Amino acid sequence: MNHSPSLLNAVPRAWVSTFSVVSLLVVWWAVTNFGLIGPTYLPSPQSLVAVTYDLIVNGYQRVPLAEHIGYSLFRALSGFALGVALGIPTGLITGYNRTADAVMSPIMAFVRPIPPIAFIPMAVLYFGLGEVGKVVLIFITAFNYAHVNAHAGASHVSIVYLRAAQSLGLSSFQLFRKIVFPAALPQIFTGMKVAMALSWAVVVAAELVGAQRGLGFMISDAAQLFQIPVVFVGIGLIGLIGLILNFMLGATETKLIHWKGR
Repeated sequence: MNHSPSLLNAVPRAWVSTFSVVSLLVVWWAVTNFGLIGPTYLPSPQSLVAVTYDLIVNGYQRVPLAEHIGYSLFRALSGFALGVALGIPTGLITGYNRTADAVMSPIMAFVRPIPPIAFIPMAVLYFGLGEVGKVVLIFITAFNYAHVNAHAGASHVSIVYLRAAQSLGLSSFQLFRKIVFPAALPQIFTGMKVAMALSWAVVVAAELVGAQRGLGFMISDAAQLFQIPVVFVGIGLIGLIGLILNFMLGATETKLIHWKGR
């Protein structure tokens, strides 16, 4: 059997990704400039470039674009940081300790399937239309995924490692610190990536209620005014910033968990 790599496999992955993106842009340009899809439904790339420039220079609704981005980032990262700060320790403890797991598991099993946007009326009722309610919604999302992945990481440590550590006379705390926590780190970072992506997504829903600044507000307001290019620019910015945040988390993971995959 011939195991030599095919020509396609020999092409660098970066080239394939670049070709994929460029092809999509060419198709987008073609269908919008040749009238196959009207600008009402899909603006052309050049029109979005012009709208983006206008937003950078003039802002949206007399608010600078950087301020809209800053408000969304503040809400998303605040809720994410709080959710991770509480979700990871509780997940590790419940994954390591059976009693703690028995206490928390029925509560988490009930809360986890509920979509975060279902809590919007309660957030408005309890915290009003200010920043706290929006951060709480994102906190719930981040806590859920940080907790479940940290729990999975702590509860699925190889029994071989645990028995070996116990045979060396490690205390429960030493076992947790030297064996369980490092073994759970890859799963923890997986949870953080999911929590970050969903926190950034939920901020759009959170900004639909009572917000006057933020990318979610900008998208919602532009949609009501039928400013479709602004909607596309807002969606594009959300995707781009989410990509950057995910890249930063991935780089941190690579640096901290240098043994992963070895």
